[in-house]
Amino acid sequence: MWNDADLLSSRCPVCASGLGLTVPCILLLIILMFPRIALVLMWLFSTYLERAFHNGLLLPILGFIFLPLTTIVYAWEINSGMPTVGINLLWLLIAVIIDLGGIGGGAHRQSRR
Repeated sequence: MWNDADLLSSRCPVCASGLGLTVPCILLLIILMFPRIALVLMWLFSTYLERAFHNGLLLPILGFIFLPLTTIVYAWEINSGMPTVGINLLWLLIAVIIDLGGIGGGAHRQSRR
């Protein structure tokens, strides 16, 4: 009989070690916690943002300042060839809400002083 360990080890060594599932999760957490650092690294070491914004400079800089997570989600959707409708639009709106929540939360705390 096959057990779970045999099935995992028969696929590939990365899946058997469990590392295959934790690396994307760690990368996602880093991007969510530090989106501006992720944007700078994407700008310096890849053409991901250039392809999404057609070599423009203004929108990525404005995205870096005001809506960094939204900029990353938009670049991901455009580079993946996904249309910005339906569930993809929902991901973009969630990113906008998260970005604006960070800005609004700081303004709320500042006004309570």
